[in-house]
Amino acid sequence: MAHPLEKFKYCPNCGSDHFEVNDARSKRCAQCGFIYYHNASASTVAVILNDKGELLVARRAFEPAKGTLDLPGGFVDAGEALEEGCLREVREETGAKAEIIRYLFSISNTYRYSDFDVHTSDAFFLCRLKTGETICAGDDAADLKWMPLEQISSNDFGLRSISEGVQRLLTILKLENTNTF
Repeated sequence: MAHPLEKFKYCPNCGSDHFEVNDARSKRCAQCGFIYYHNASASTVAVILNDKGELLVARRAFEPAKGTLDLPGGFVDAGEALEEGCLREVREETGAKAEIIRYLFSISNTYRYSDFDVHTSDAFFLCRLKTGETICAGDDAADLKWMPLEQISSNDFGLRSISEGVQRLLTILKLENTNTF
C-alpha cells in the first residue's frame, strides 16, 4: 500500500523536494526538519428522527457514492466544534435548523475525494429539527425524504461509515424495541 502522503512531493514549509517518509503517517523535510502528520479529518453525521419514528435520509448528488442514500453531515471546518459543524451541515443540506439531542458514537472511514484518500473520524449525533422547520435539499443532497425505519436497509447507503452507522442504529433500536431514542 502506498504512503498516505505520496501525493505530497514538496515540503509545505520551505518548498524543498526532500520531503521524505518519516513514518507510517508522516513526512519529514530533510532540508528544514518540518514534519507533517496525516491525521484523520473530523466529520459529523446527523441522525434526524421525526415524531413518527422516520429517519431523514438524503440522496447523494455527487461522487463518491453518487445516487446512494446518505445522512446529513460532512466535514467540520477549522475552528468549529463537532456540534457546530453538524448543525451547519444540516442547515446546508436540508435548509432547516436543528438541535442536537446527544452524541451517539463514532466510526472511522476513508473517503475518496479528488483521487485522494481522506481518513475521517465520523461523529454521529442524534438530532431533531426545530419546531416549524421544513426541509429542502441543498448543497450536496440531491433529494431528501423521511423513511420509516422498517423500510431502511443499510445496504442502500453508499458510504461505508454511514452504512455501518445505520446498521448500528437499527440494531440498537431493535434491541431497545423502539423506533426512537
